[in-house]
Amino acid sequence: MLNKLRPPLEKGSKKLINAWAFYDWANSVYSLVISSAIFPIYYGLIFSDSNTIPFLGYDVKNTAMISFVTATAFVFVAFISPLLSGIADYIGNKKRFMKLFVYLGSVSCFGLYWFEMDTIYMGLFFYFLAMIGLWSSLVFYNSYLPDIAHPHQHDRASARGFSMGYVGSVLLLLFNLSMVMKPEWYGITGTELEASLKAMKYSFISVGIWWAGFSQISFYYLPKGNSNAQKMTKDIFWNGFKELRSVWWELKDNFKLKRYLGAFFVYSMSLQTVLLVAAYFGEEEIAWSSTAEKTTGLIISILLIQLVGILGAVLTSRSSERFGNIPTLVGVNLIWAGLCVYAYYIQTPFQFYCIAGLVGMVMGGLQALSRSTYSKYLPETKDTTSYFSFYDVTEKVGIIIGMLLFGSLDQITGSMRSAILFFFFSFIIGALLLLRVPRATSKV
Repeated sequence: MLNKLRPPLEKGSKKLINAWAFYDWANSVYSLVISSAIFPIYYGLIFSDSNTIPFLGYDVKNTAMISFVTATAFVFVAFISPLLSGIADYIGNKKRFMKLFVYLGSVSCFGLYWFEMDTIYMGLFFYFLAMIGLWSSLVFYNSYLPDIAHPHQHDRASARGFSMGYVGSVLLLLFNLSMVMKPEWYGITGTELEASLKAMKYSFISVGIWWAGFSQISFYYLPKGNSNAQKMTKDIFWNGFKELRSVWWELKDNFKLKRYLGAFFVYSMSLQTVLLVAAYFGEEEIAWSSTAEKTTGLIISILLIQLVGILGAVLTSRSSERFGNIPTLVGVNLIWAGLCVYAYYIQTPFQFYCIAGLVGMVMGGLQALSRSTYSKYLPETKDTTSYFSFYDVTEKVGIIIGMLLFGSLDQITGSMRSAILFFFFSFIIGALLLLRVPRATSKV
Protein backbone atom coordinates (compact mmCIF):
# COMPACT_ATOMS: atom_id res chain seq x y z
CA MET A 1 0.00 0.00 0.00
CA LEU A 2 2.82 2.39 0.91
CA ASN A 3 4.56 1.56 -2.35
CA LYS A 4 1.44 2.57 -4.32
CA LEU A 5 1.20 5.93 -2.52
CA ARG A 6 4.87 6.80 -3.00
CA PRO A 7 5.47 8.93 -6.13
CA PRO A 8 7.85 7.30 -8.64
CA LEU A 9 11.46 8.45 -8.58
CA GLU A 10 12.65 10.57 -11.49
CA LYS A 11 14.72 8.84 -14.18
CA GLY A 12 18.39 9.62 -13.70
CA SER A 13 18.01 10.45 -10.01
CA LYS A 14 20.79 9.25 -7.75
CA LYS A 15 18.33 7.48 -5.47
CA LEU A 16 16.76 5.48 -8.30
CA ILE A 17 20.13 4.49 -9.78
CA ASN A 18 21.37 3.40 -6.36
CA ALA A 19 18.18 1.39 -5.77
CA TRP A 20 18.70 -0.37 -9.10
CA ALA A 21 22.40 -0.99 -8.39
CA PHE A 22 21.52 -2.40 -4.98
CA TYR A 23 20.25 -5.57 -6.64
CA ASP A 24 23.88 -6.29 -7.50
CA TRP A 25 24.57 -6.08 -3.76
CA ALA A 26 21.76 -8.60 -3.20
CA ASN A 27 22.43 -11.18 -5.91
CA SER A 28 26.24 -11.12 -6.20
CA VAL A 29 26.56 -13.20 -3.05
CA TYR A 30 25.33 -16.16 -5.09
CA SER A 31 27.96 -15.64 -7.77
CA LEU A 32 30.71 -15.29 -5.18
CA VAL A 33 29.82 -17.68 -2.36
CA ILE A 34 28.17 -20.45 -4.39
CA SER A 35 29.44 -20.18 -7.96
CA SER A 36 32.99 -19.10 -7.15
CA ALA A 37 34.10 -19.79 -3.57
CA ILE A 38 32.41 -21.96 -0.94
CA PHE A 39 30.39 -24.36 -3.10
CA PRO A 40 33.29 -25.42 -5.40
CA ILE A 41 35.38 -26.21 -2.31
CA TYR A 42 32.50 -28.12 -0.73
CA TYR A 43 31.88 -29.94 -4.01
CA GLY A 44 35.51 -31.03 -4.20
CA LEU A 45 35.62 -32.20 -0.58
CA ILE A 46 32.61 -34.50 -0.83
CA PHE A 47 34.34 -36.22 -3.76
CA SER A 48 37.47 -36.98 -1.74
CA ASP A 49 37.05 -40.77 -2.18
CA SER A 50 36.11 -40.74 -5.87
CA ASN A 51 35.88 -37.95 -8.42
CA THR A 52 33.26 -39.56 -10.66
CA ILE A 53 29.46 -39.67 -10.69
CA PRO A 54 27.57 -42.62 -12.23
CA PHE A 55 25.16 -41.27 -14.84
CA LEU A 56 23.26 -43.23 -17.50
CA GLY A 57 25.74 -46.07 -17.32
CA TYR A 58 28.83 -43.82 -17.52
CA ASP A 59 31.29 -42.60 -14.90
CA VAL A 60 31.33 -38.84 -15.40
CA LYS A 61 34.15 -36.77 -13.90
CA ASN A 62 32.74 -34.54 -11.14
CA THR A 63 34.05 -31.29 -12.66
CA ALA A 64 32.71 -32.31 -16.08
CA MET A 65 29.32 -33.09 -14.50
CA ILE A 66 29.02 -29.63 -12.91
CA SER A 67 29.90 -28.12 -16.31
CA PHE A 68 27.15 -30.13 -18.00
CA VAL A 69 24.57 -29.24 -15.32
CA THR A 70 25.50 -25.57 -15.67
CA ALA A 71 25.16 -25.75 -19.45
CA THR A 72 21.73 -27.41 -19.10
CA ALA A 73 20.57 -24.63 -16.75
CA PHE A 74 21.58 -22.03 -19.29
CA VAL A 75 19.76 -23.89 -22.07
CA PHE A 76 16.60 -23.55 -19.98
CA VAL A 77 17.25 -19.87 -19.23
CA ALA A 78 17.99 -19.10 -22.86
CA PHE A 79 14.72 -20.76 -23.85
CA ILE A 80 12.36 -19.11 -21.35
CA SER A 81 13.85 -15.65 -20.79
CA PRO A 82 13.05 -14.15 -24.22
CA LEU A 83 9.46 -15.30 -23.98
CA LEU A 84 9.05 -14.01 -20.42
CA SER A 85 10.72 -10.74 -21.38
CA GLY A 86 8.28 -10.20 -24.22
CA ILE A 87 5.35 -10.91 -21.92
CA ALA A 88 6.77 -8.59 -19.24
CA ASP A 89 7.05 -5.74 -21.72
CA TYR A 90 3.54 -6.39 -23.00
CA ILE A 91 1.84 -6.36 -19.59
CA GLY A 92 4.20 -3.68 -18.24
CA ASN A 93 5.23 -5.49 -15.05
CA LYS A 94 8.77 -6.82 -15.39
CA LYS A 95 9.21 -6.46 -11.63
CA ARG A 96 6.76 -9.34 -11.06
CA PHE A 97 8.90 -11.71 -13.11
CA MET A 98 12.09 -10.49 -11.48
CA LYS A 99 10.61 -11.27 -8.06
CA LEU A 100 9.56 -14.75 -9.18
CA PHE A 101 13.10 -15.73 -10.12
CA VAL A 102 14.69 -14.06 -7.11
CA TYR A 103 12.56 -16.17 -4.79
CA LEU A 104 13.13 -19.34 -6.83
CA GLY A 105 16.87 -18.82 -6.60
CA SER A 106 16.98 -17.93 -2.94
CA VAL A 107 14.81 -20.91 -1.91
CA SER A 108 17.02 -23.20 -4.00
CA CYS A 109 20.04 -21.97 -2.03
CA PHE A 110 18.32 -23.35 1.08
CA GLY A 111 17.97 -26.66 -0.79
CA LEU A 112 21.75 -26.85 -1.26
CA TYR A 113 21.98 -27.53 2.48
CA TRP A 114 21.03 -31.13 1.65
CA PHE A 115 23.69 -31.50 -1.05
CA GLU A 116 25.39 -34.80 -0.12
CA MET A 117 26.86 -37.79 -1.97
CA ASP A 118 23.79 -39.84 -0.96
CA THR A 119 21.50 -37.19 -2.44
CA ILE A 120 23.77 -36.02 -5.27
CA TYR A 121 21.05 -35.85 -7.92
CA MET A 122 18.70 -33.86 -5.70
CA GLY A 123 21.58 -31.55 -4.83
CA LEU A 124 22.45 -31.01 -8.47
CA PHE A 125 18.78 -30.24 -9.15
CA PHE A 126 18.76 -27.46 -6.51
CA TYR A 127 22.01 -26.15 -8.01
CA PHE A 128 20.25 -26.18 -11.41
CA LEU A 129 17.23 -24.26 -10.04
CA ALA A 130 19.38 -21.70 -8.23
CA MET A 131 21.22 -20.88 -11.45
CA ILE A 132 17.93 -20.48 -13.29
CA GLY A 133 16.72 -18.10 -10.58
CA LEU A 134 19.85 -15.95 -10.70
CA TRP A 135 20.34 -15.65 -14.43
CA SER A 136 16.65 -15.23 -15.25
CA SER A 137 16.33 -12.42 -12.70
CA LEU A 138 19.30 -10.68 -14.34
CA VAL A 139 17.40 -10.53 -17.64
CA PHE A 140 14.88 -8.19 -16.03
CA TYR A 141 17.43 -6.39 -13.86
CA ASN A 142 19.67 -5.51 -16.82
CA SER A 143 16.67 -4.32 -18.84
CA TYR A 144 15.98 -1.63 -16.21
CA LEU A 145 19.21 0.25 -17.05
CA PRO A 146 17.76 2.38 -19.88
CA ASP A 147 14.65 2.98 -17.73
CA ILE A 148 16.44 4.33 -14.66
CA ALA A 149 19.41 6.21 -16.17
CA HIS A 150 20.04 8.53 -19.10
CA PRO A 151 22.53 7.38 -21.81
CA HIS A 152 25.40 9.49 -20.46
CA GLN A 153 24.89 7.83 -17.04
CA HIS A 154 24.89 4.22 -18.27
CA ASP A 155 28.63 3.47 -17.92
CA ARG A 156 28.89 4.77 -14.38
CA ALA A 157 25.55 3.28 -13.28
CA SER A 158 26.55 -0.12 -14.62
CA ALA A 159 29.97 0.09 -12.95
CA ARG A 160 28.30 1.19 -9.70
CA GLY A 161 26.15 -1.93 -9.75
CA PHE A 162 29.12 -4.25 -10.18
CA SER A 163 31.10 -2.36 -7.51
CA MET A 164 28.24 -2.65 -5.02
CA GLY A 165 28.01 -6.33 -5.85
CA TYR A 166 31.69 -6.81 -5.05
CA VAL A 167 31.42 -5.04 -1.70
CA GLY A 168 28.26 -6.83 -0.58
CA SER A 169 29.40 -10.27 -1.64
CA VAL A 170 32.80 -9.84 0.01
CA LEU A 171 31.15 -8.90 3.31
CA LEU A 172 29.07 -12.07 3.34
CA LEU A 173 32.00 -14.19 2.17
CA LEU A 174 34.13 -12.89 5.05
CA PHE A 175 31.40 -13.93 7.47
CA ASN A 176 31.15 -17.35 5.78
CA LEU A 177 34.93 -17.69 5.84
CA SER A 178 34.97 -17.12 9.60
CA MET A 179 32.37 -19.89 9.98
CA VAL A 180 34.36 -22.32 7.84
CA MET A 181 37.74 -21.59 9.44
CA LYS A 182 36.48 -21.18 13.03
CA PRO A 183 33.23 -23.18 13.28
CA GLU A 184 33.58 -23.43 17.08
CA TRP A 185 32.92 -19.67 17.30
CA TYR A 186 29.39 -20.37 16.09
CA GLY A 187 28.74 -23.52 18.10
CA ILE A 188 29.25 -25.82 15.08
CA THR A 189 30.52 -29.15 16.38
CA GLY A 190 32.17 -32.27 14.93
CA THR A 191 35.61 -33.17 13.67
CA GLU A 192 37.54 -30.41 11.89
CA LEU A 193 36.33 -31.55 8.47
CA GLU A 194 32.76 -32.27 9.60
CA ALA A 195 32.44 -28.85 11.25
CA SER A 196 33.83 -27.08 8.17
CA LEU A 197 31.40 -28.91 5.89
CA LYS A 198 28.48 -27.97 8.17
CA ALA A 199 29.62 -24.34 8.10
CA MET A 200 29.72 -24.43 4.30
CA LYS A 201 26.13 -25.69 4.20
CA TYR A 202 25.08 -22.90 6.56
CA SER A 203 26.77 -20.52 4.11
CA PHE A 204 24.39 -21.66 1.38
CA ILE A 205 21.44 -20.74 3.63
CA SER A 206 22.97 -17.34 4.37
CA VAL A 207 23.12 -16.64 0.62
CA GLY A 208 19.40 -17.35 0.26
CA ILE A 209 18.53 -15.02 3.16
CA TRP A 210 20.83 -12.22 1.94
CA TRP A 211 19.66 -12.45 -1.68
CA ALA A 212 15.91 -12.36 -0.95
CA GLY A 213 16.23 -9.86 1.91
CA PHE A 214 18.28 -7.12 0.25
CA SER A 215 16.36 -7.46 -3.03
CA GLN A 216 13.42 -5.83 -1.26
CA ILE A 217 15.19 -2.46 -1.45
CA SER A 218 15.33 -2.62 -5.24
CA PHE A 219 11.78 -3.96 -5.45
CA TYR A 220 10.50 -1.04 -3.37
CA TYR A 221 11.91 1.71 -5.59
CA LEU A 222 12.04 0.23 -9.10
CA PRO A 223 9.05 0.95 -11.38
CA LYS A 224 6.82 -1.91 -12.49
CA GLY A 225 7.64 -1.49 -16.18
CA ASN A 226 6.59 0.62 -19.13
CA SER A 227 3.46 2.67 -18.56
CA ASN A 228 1.86 2.01 -21.96
CA ALA A 229 1.39 -1.68 -21.34
CA GLN A 230 -1.67 -3.70 -22.29
CA LYS A 231 -4.04 -5.49 -19.95
CA MET A 232 -3.64 -9.17 -19.17
CA THR A 233 -5.61 -11.36 -21.58
CA LYS A 234 -5.92 -15.04 -22.36
CA ASP A 235 -3.68 -14.45 -25.38
CA ILE A 236 -0.85 -13.01 -23.30
CA PHE A 237 1.48 -15.92 -24.12
CA TRP A 238 1.22 -15.29 -27.85
CA ASN A 239 1.34 -11.53 -27.42
CA GLY A 240 4.68 -11.92 -25.67
CA PHE A 241 5.93 -14.03 -28.56
CA LYS A 242 4.81 -11.35 -31.04
CA GLU A 243 6.74 -8.73 -29.07
CA LEU A 244 9.91 -10.78 -29.42
CA ARG A 245 9.37 -11.35 -33.12
CA SER A 246 8.93 -7.61 -33.61
CA VAL A 247 12.19 -6.88 -31.77
CA TRP A 248 13.98 -9.58 -33.81
CA TRP A 249 13.06 -7.85 -37.06
CA GLU A 250 14.18 -4.52 -35.67
CA LEU A 251 17.51 -6.05 -34.64
CA LYS A 252 18.08 -7.31 -38.17
CA ASP A 253 17.98 -3.71 -39.42
CA ASN A 254 20.34 -2.39 -36.72
CA PHE A 255 23.77 -2.99 -38.30
CA LYS A 256 25.81 -1.67 -35.36
CA LEU A 257 23.87 -3.66 -32.79
CA LYS A 258 24.16 -6.89 -34.80
CA ARG A 259 27.93 -6.56 -35.11
CA TYR A 260 28.31 -5.73 -31.44
CA LEU A 261 26.22 -8.74 -30.38
CA GLY A 262 28.36 -11.01 -32.57
CA ALA A 263 31.55 -9.82 -30.89
CA PHE A 264 29.95 -9.98 -27.44
CA PHE A 265 28.84 -13.57 -28.07
CA VAL A 266 32.39 -14.71 -28.84
CA TYR A 267 34.25 -13.10 -25.95
CA SER A 268 31.44 -13.51 -23.40
CA MET A 269 31.47 -17.27 -24.05
CA SER A 270 35.03 -17.40 -22.72
CA LEU A 271 34.60 -14.80 -19.98
CA GLN A 272 31.60 -16.40 -18.30
CA THR A 273 32.95 -19.95 -18.65
CA VAL A 274 36.29 -19.01 -17.11
CA LEU A 275 34.53 -17.28 -14.19
CA LEU A 276 32.27 -20.29 -13.60
CA VAL A 277 35.09 -22.87 -13.58
CA ALA A 278 37.94 -20.86 -12.03
CA ALA A 279 37.47 -22.20 -8.49
CA TYR A 280 37.13 -25.80 -9.74
CA PHE A 281 40.36 -25.29 -11.69
CA GLY A 282 42.14 -24.01 -8.60
CA GLU A 283 40.75 -26.84 -6.48
CA GLU A 284 41.96 -29.56 -8.86
CA GLU A 285 44.97 -28.26 -10.79
CA ILE A 286 46.96 -26.30 -8.18
CA ALA A 287 49.47 -28.14 -5.95
CA TRP A 288 48.14 -27.27 -2.50
CA SER A 289 50.10 -28.73 0.44
CA SER A 290 46.97 -29.68 2.44
CA THR A 291 43.18 -29.56 2.45
CA ALA A 292 43.27 -26.67 4.94
CA GLU A 293 45.63 -24.67 2.70
CA LYS A 294 43.43 -25.40 -0.29
CA THR A 295 40.28 -24.17 1.47
CA THR A 296 41.93 -21.01 2.78
CA GLY A 297 43.85 -20.36 -0.43
CA LEU A 298 40.87 -20.64 -2.73
CA ILE A 299 38.73 -18.32 -0.61
CA ILE A 300 41.55 -15.77 -0.32
CA SER A 301 41.99 -15.90 -4.09
CA ILE A 302 38.30 -15.26 -4.70
CA LEU A 303 38.34 -12.40 -2.16
CA LEU A 304 41.32 -10.92 -3.95
CA ILE A 305 39.47 -11.07 -7.27
CA GLN A 306 36.46 -9.28 -5.79
CA LEU A 307 38.42 -6.54 -4.03
CA VAL A 308 40.62 -5.79 -7.03
CA GLY A 309 37.52 -6.04 -9.22
CA ILE A 310 36.07 -2.90 -7.60
CA LEU A 311 39.08 -0.92 -8.78
CA GLY A 312 38.98 -2.65 -12.17
CA ALA A 313 35.34 -1.71 -12.81
CA VAL A 314 36.01 1.94 -11.93
CA LEU A 315 39.18 2.15 -14.06
CA THR A 316 37.41 0.56 -17.03
CA SER A 317 34.58 3.07 -16.73
CA ARG A 318 37.10 5.95 -16.66
CA SER A 319 38.97 4.46 -19.63
CA SER A 320 35.77 4.27 -21.66
CA GLU A 321 35.13 7.96 -20.98
CA ARG A 322 38.57 8.88 -22.29
CA PHE A 323 39.15 6.40 -25.12
CA GLY A 324 35.63 5.18 -25.92
CA ASN A 325 33.78 1.95 -25.12
CA ILE A 326 34.89 -0.15 -28.08
CA PRO A 327 38.66 0.59 -27.85
CA THR A 328 38.52 -0.15 -24.11
CA LEU A 329 36.68 -3.44 -24.70
CA VAL A 330 39.28 -4.43 -27.32
CA GLY A 331 42.11 -3.76 -24.87
CA VAL A 332 40.46 -5.73 -22.05
CA ASN A 333 39.89 -8.70 -24.38
CA LEU A 334 43.59 -8.77 -25.28
CA ILE A 335 44.52 -8.75 -21.60
CA TRP A 336 42.16 -11.70 -21.02
CA ALA A 337 43.84 -13.59 -23.88
CA GLY A 338 47.21 -13.15 -22.19
CA LEU A 339 45.79 -14.36 -18.87
CA CYS A 340 44.58 -17.57 -20.54
CA VAL A 341 48.12 -18.35 -21.70
CA TYR A 342 49.50 -17.66 -18.23
CA ALA A 343 46.79 -19.81 -16.57
CA TYR A 344 47.73 -22.80 -18.70
CA TYR A 345 51.16 -22.97 -17.06
CA ILE A 346 50.46 -22.12 -13.41
CA GLN A 347 51.10 -24.81 -10.80
CA THR A 348 51.73 -23.22 -7.40
CA PRO A 349 49.45 -21.37 -4.95
CA PHE A 350 51.52 -18.18 -5.38
CA GLN A 351 50.98 -18.25 -9.14
CA PHE A 352 47.26 -18.77 -8.54
CA TYR A 353 47.16 -15.71 -6.27
CA CYS A 354 48.93 -13.64 -8.95
CA ILE A 355 46.49 -14.56 -11.67
CA ALA A 356 43.57 -13.99 -9.28
CA GLY A 357 44.65 -10.37 -8.82
CA LEU A 358 45.05 -9.88 -12.56
CA VAL A 359 41.66 -11.45 -13.28
CA GLY A 360 40.04 -9.11 -10.77
CA MET A 361 41.35 -6.08 -12.64
CA VAL A 362 39.62 -7.05 -15.89
CA MET A 363 36.66 -9.19 -14.77
CA GLY A 364 34.08 -6.66 -13.62
CA GLY A 365 35.26 -4.02 -16.07
CA LEU A 366 34.49 -6.21 -19.07
CA GLN A 367 31.07 -7.21 -17.72
CA ALA A 368 30.00 -3.69 -16.71
CA LEU A 369 31.21 -2.02 -19.90
CA SER A 370 29.67 -4.70 -22.13
CA ARG A 371 26.25 -4.09 -20.54
CA SER A 372 26.42 -0.30 -20.81
CA THR A 373 27.79 -0.38 -24.38
CA TYR A 374 24.84 -2.49 -25.47
CA SER A 375 22.41 -0.05 -23.86
CA LYS A 376 23.92 2.78 -25.93
CA TYR A 377 23.28 0.94 -29.20
CA LEU A 378 19.57 0.42 -28.43
CA PRO A 379 17.02 2.46 -30.40
CA GLU A 380 14.57 4.69 -28.57
CA THR A 381 12.01 2.21 -27.25
CA LYS A 382 9.95 1.33 -24.21
CA ASP A 383 10.44 -2.40 -24.85
CA THR A 384 13.82 -2.51 -23.11
CA THR A 385 13.18 -5.92 -21.54
CA SER A 386 12.74 -7.59 -24.91
CA TYR A 387 15.88 -5.96 -26.25
CA PHE A 388 17.90 -6.97 -23.23
CA SER A 389 16.56 -10.51 -23.51
CA PHE A 390 18.46 -10.81 -26.78
CA TYR A 391 21.58 -9.59 -25.01
CA ASP A 392 21.05 -12.14 -22.25
CA VAL A 393 20.26 -14.96 -24.66
CA THR A 394 23.45 -14.18 -26.57
CA GLU A 395 25.34 -14.46 -23.29
CA LYS A 396 23.55 -17.65 -22.25
CA VAL A 397 24.07 -19.45 -25.55
CA GLY A 398 27.74 -18.56 -25.32
CA ILE A 399 27.91 -20.02 -21.80
CA ILE A 400 26.15 -23.19 -22.99
CA ILE A 401 28.71 -23.71 -25.74
CA GLY A 402 31.61 -22.76 -23.48
CA MET A 403 30.59 -25.07 -20.63
CA LEU A 404 29.88 -27.98 -22.96
CA LEU A 405 33.26 -27.57 -24.64
CA PHE A 406 35.02 -27.21 -21.31
CA GLY A 407 33.22 -30.22 -19.79
CA SER A 408 33.89 -32.37 -22.86
CA LEU A 409 37.61 -31.53 -22.95
CA ASP A 410 37.84 -32.11 -19.20
CA GLN A 411 36.11 -35.51 -19.50
CA ILE A 412 38.12 -36.63 -22.54
CA THR A 413 41.58 -35.45 -21.46
CA GLY A 414 41.14 -35.81 -17.70
CA SER A 415 42.56 -32.29 -17.21
CA MET A 416 41.00 -28.85 -17.14
CA ARG A 417 44.07 -27.17 -18.64
CA SER A 418 43.40 -28.23 -22.21
CA ALA A 419 40.29 -26.03 -22.42
CA ILE A 420 42.14 -22.89 -21.35
CA LEU A 421 43.95 -22.42 -24.67
CA PHE A 422 40.63 -22.56 -26.54
CA PHE A 423 39.49 -19.49 -24.62
CA PHE A 424 42.69 -17.67 -25.62
CA PHE A 425 41.62 -17.83 -29.26
CA SER A 426 38.07 -16.82 -28.37
CA PHE A 427 39.22 -13.59 -26.70
CA ILE A 428 41.46 -12.75 -29.67
CA ILE A 429 38.59 -13.30 -32.12
CA GLY A 430 36.29 -11.24 -29.89
CA ALA A 431 38.74 -8.32 -30.00
CA LEU A 432 38.98 -8.53 -33.80
CA LEU A 433 35.19 -8.57 -34.15
CA LEU A 434 34.88 -5.52 -31.88
CA LEU A 435 37.13 -3.61 -34.30
CA ARG A 436 34.45 -4.14 -36.96
CA VAL A 437 31.73 -2.44 -34.88
CA PRO A 438 30.95 1.04 -36.31
CA ARG A 439 31.58 3.92 -33.90
CA ALA A 440 29.83 6.76 -35.65
CA THR A 441 28.68 8.19 -32.34
CA SER A 442 30.67 9.81 -29.56
CA LYS A 443 28.88 7.68 -26.98
CA VAL A 444 30.91 4.58 -27.87
